Amino acid sequence: MASSNPLRLVSDDLLSLWHTTRVPVLLTVCAVIALARLVQRLRQPREKLSASPIPGSPTSKVEDIAAPWVNAEIIPPISEKPAKSIDDGHVEDITIAEQPLVRPKAGPKKVTGTKVARQIAKRVSSFDAARDKVQPLVFFSSLGGTTEAAANKLAEDLGLWIDALESESTAAPLKPQIHDLSYIDYDDYFISAPKGEKNTKYFYFVLLPTYNIDTTLDNFLEHLQETHHDFRIDTAPLSGILGYSVFGFGDREGWPTEEEGFCSQGKDVDKWLAKLTGRKRAYPLGIGDVKSDAQERLKEWRLGVQEILLDVVAGKGLGEGVPGNGDAVESDEEDVDDDDAESDTSQPSKPRRTKAKSNLDDVEDLGKMVKNEINPDEPMEVDFTTYKKSARPITTSAPKEMKIFEGVTEGHYKKIKMMRGVPGVRAERFAEAMRIRHCALSLVGEPIFYPYINEFMALLHKQHISSFLVCNAQHPAQLATLKHVTQLYVSIDASNKESLRKVDRPLHRDFWERFCACLDILREKRFEQRTVFRLTLVKGFNMADEIKGYADLVARGLPCFVEIKGVTYCGTATSAAAGLTMQNVPFYAEVQEFVEALNAELNSCGLEYGIAAEHAHSCCVLLASTRFRKQVGGEWKWCTLIDYDRFFELLESGEEFKPEDYMGEPTPEWALWGNGGFNPEDERVYRKGKNKEKAAVEEGSKAVVEI
Repeated sequence: MASSNPLRLVSDDLLSLWHTTRVPVLLTVCAVIALARLVQRLRQPREKLSASPIPGSPTSKVEDIAAPWVNAEIIPPISEKPAKSIDDGHVEDITIAEQPLVRPKAGPKKVTGTKVARQIAKRVSSFDAARDKVQPLVFFSSLGGTTEAAANKLAEDLGLWIDALESESTAAPLKPQIHDLSYIDYDDYFISAPKGEKNTKYFYFVLLPTYNIDTTLDNFLEHLQETHHDFRIDTAPLSGILGYSVFGFGDREGWPTEEEGFCSQGKDVDKWLAKLTGRKRAYPLGIGDVKSDAQERLKEWRLGVQEILLDVVAGKGLGEGVPGNGDAVESDEEDVDDDDAESDTSQPSKPRRTKAKSNLDDVEDLGKMVKNEINPDEPMEVDFTTYKKSARPITTSAPKEMKIFEGVTEGHYKKIKMMRGVPGVRAERFAEAMRIRHCALSLVGEPIFYPYINEFMALLHKQHISSFLVCNAQHPAQLATLKHVTQLYVSIDASNKESLRKVDRPLHRDFWERFCACLDILREKRFEQRTVFRLTLVKGFNMADEIKGYADLVARGLPCFVEIKGVTYCGTATSAAAGLTMQNVPFYAEVQEFVEALNAELNSCGLEYGIAAEHAHSCCVLLASTRFRKQVGGEWKWCTLIDYDRFFELLESGEEFKPEDYMGEPTPEWALWGNGGFNPEDERVYRKGKNKEKAAVEEGSKAVVEI
């Protein structure tokens, strides 16, 4: 008890001491803290204050006091620095950043603007092949019943075609529905896409006659026109349909040509539907004469539309064409560049190859097709150009002829299909273009050097495609093994060795020996192949004093024909060794003079040749062997045309035949020597000069006479 008393006394002393000194201690601590804070505050850099006090309203309106010449857009508003609150309760003074007045530059005022693109209704015809169905609608208008009967026949044929597709388990559209334009409400079908069953898309067939009297068809045309010009309706209100195609009936006795009104109302409907659908012309306008070929043209048109409809059902759309799937560029629409091109990211290291959209390659060029069929980064086996060295190394493999043939035909059909939505294209012409009839091999290379050239020819002939092969007389071994072609051309660019070296600049040192060997082979095959010597005249290179030399070459090869043509100007060459200008292009009168001199020289040598035909527009004249003359009506006439059906018939028979065996009909009178070679069925269009004014005057006088 006694030991604990001292500790208790100490604690009591400390407690009394705290109560006595606590107030001074706390005040001292607060003073120290305040002093430290003040020192820290004084040591911080402070912003420079304004020299003069700011009035109560510092933001005076500069716009009200600015001089007349001051541009208010140039002077930015006075910016204020926001007040800052600090711990001691003071507010810093407000500083004003004054901007100097800028005098505008002297000069005219520049006004800039951008062209506002025409608003087109957003397409809503997204089609899902797995979910959506296609409903064909056949519209017609008829007074006498002819067009109605054609519409019923069309619907019946479409139905049979759909049944055949369904029996083969192929995706097919629904059975077509027929509507008479005289009994429907136009608002239900021609202001917006029809409101039918869910997941059903529509495709329009329109069959129309042409009348020169007032009919319900006039109301239909007026409705389409007003719908297009109505500002309350979208520009393309029918863009929800999948596509459309129009067929028009007419009478050529009353309106012989389209310019004079043949199928004019069908053309008008086709034009307005192109605008209302957002250019969804699926197939070109079909036209037919009710008194001659209407049924044939209608069937041709139907088969073409069926092919497109089959692609639509399969989800492929209207096909590849001008902007948009199968779109048609109208005359009053602006062209729009498509920059949304897809790029191949599978091989990013390879440079991208681009070309102009309007460029149409020559799909009949075998040399180009062979090069395109090979991987661009892989080496190539042969060089298809005779006078240019190949930069690629040689390999031991070559592309198969079937692959090239498929590439040729696919490329041709693809480029033709691109034009089916273009205004002015007619269904019968489109169908004719879809039938490949001739193939030129090749005007820019040496196709005879292709190791599978005979197999490729066989594929062409099997499809009844005629073959026109051009060689440069530099490969006698390949020429000797060449089988039947429709017509074999050999380029004869000079009459002697030195001229040939100057004109062609050949690669082979023995080029003249090769040249002569090829002519000897042609002489041996003159009764097997229809041969043509092709002479291209270049003034200053191969025309002067070479008549005799050319005659000797003709005597050596004895071709069936000699085609003499002036060189075509393709721009001035920059090469000093072979610079060609317009001065090297001969006039047609000079070509005629050359031909007459060569013909006289051939006759003096006892060779039976004569001037058979000419085409002044191409600056071309044809000499022919008298083997190609036959007696017609007691008169001997040139027969330079080819009977292609007879050629394929002889070829398929397996028997030997001569060029004379597939000689065609007599050469037309307008193509003979002295008549210019202009087909009277073609109308020449003068675009400038005195001839244009003369044609306009003749057209005006003709109209006055008709009135």
